[in-house]
Amino acid sequence: MTDVKLRTAVSDDAEAVLAFWKEAAEGTSITDDADGVTRLITRDPEALILAESDGALVGSVIAGYDGWRCSLYRLAVLPSHRRRGISTALLDAAEKRFAAIGGRRGDAMVLEANERAHRAWASAGYRREDHWRRWVKPFA
Repeated sequence: MTDVKLRTAVSDDAEAVLAFWKEAAEGTSITDDADGVTRLITRDPEALILAESDGALVGSVIAGYDGWRCSLYRLAVLPSHRRRGISTALLDAAEKRFAAIGGRRGDAMVLEANERAHRAWASAGYRREDHWRRWVKPFA
């Protein structure tokens, strides 16, 4: 992973991040638009961590903290760059961020059908909690 650099996103990255997620991430969300990504970056400038190689976006993770929970979303790596330690580096950066701000546990949102992601999260030390279910209500 020597050619990969990590950095936090800036507002100008919003469109590139959205294009990256279409290629590398599983699933979509109602917040997958430039306004949603820009709002995230504005509210919590350290939350969206990007991995770049030769100036190209190759990985991402959202490491959000609301003062109560450390939430992980959108861990994604370009298919052509997988199995190179990029997701490990992204999660290490997210966990260091959480530790520095007093976080005590990371919660990852993982699609039920994404078995590759299940293996990746498990290998990073996360475990599934079957007694919880996510309940959602779109506001728009």
